[in-house]
Amino acid sequence: MCAATSAMAKAALAALIWLVAALTANAAPQCHTDQFEGTRYTACTIDPARDTIRLYHKTPDGDLIGNFNALSDLVEGDNGELTFAMNAGMYHPDRRPVGLYIEDGVETARLQLREGPGNFGLLPNGVFCLRGPKASVKESRTFDAAGTQCDFATQSGPLMVEDGNLHPRFIPGSTSEFVRNGVGVTADGAVVVAISDEPVNFHRFARLFRDVLGTPDALYLDGKVSRIYAPALGRNGIGLPMGPILGVVTPAD
Repeated sequence: MCAATSAMAKAALAALIWLVAALTANAAPQCHTDQFEGTRYTACTIDPARDTIRLYHKTPDGDLIGNFNALSDLVEGDNGELTFAMNAGMYHPDRRPVGLYIEDGVETARLQLREGPGNFGLLPNGVFCLRGPKASVKESRTFDAAGTQCDFATQSGPLMVEDGNLHPRFIPGSTSEFVRNGVGVTADGAVVVAISDEPVNFHRFARLFRDVLGTPDALYLDGKVSRIYAPALGRNGIGLPMGPILGVVTPAD
């Protein structure tokens, strides 16, 4: 082999290695940690047109999944790899979803539209919906009136940001602070999930989604029990069993 041919072969091999590395890097959500107004947070961006993002609640046998390790095992059993997960909505003491829950097109909990106690009933609340390669966050009554169809959906509340506007009941400087997590959708359709790594009030957490993470629509998922699974960051939150879980799956090597 002449020197020129050898050089070309090496260049082609290097390009192939770079491409494989780039594809591998893009196979999982892009996560980062930072601070907003002195509060640490972790955020991950997920492309629903590229990444397999879905919701989980029970195993095929009807048992509660409940934690990230059990979900990882379940995914591995289907020849996948769990690359990210987060608790995905409020639930009753028996871990049933409080509001609408749809998994693989099957509705197992109904949409709730009444005002009520707690954060869920602090209207407006909203629905996170996955339909094919598209994701959305919509106010619950708007979602209902539109007859929106979802492959996966979870209802939670309050709706932190709607069309760029903060929830009207959020108070700047509120002393009600907890570790919180939520999900938003950017104008170009990317899903952004975030968890505060320190206690934070609703007003600041909502502004994080709107002003820093760039999501004109964002839904609160929960507080106190909030945790994530992000192997790339060395994160695997543990605690009491959860209800619905959002997971991102990539094919196993």
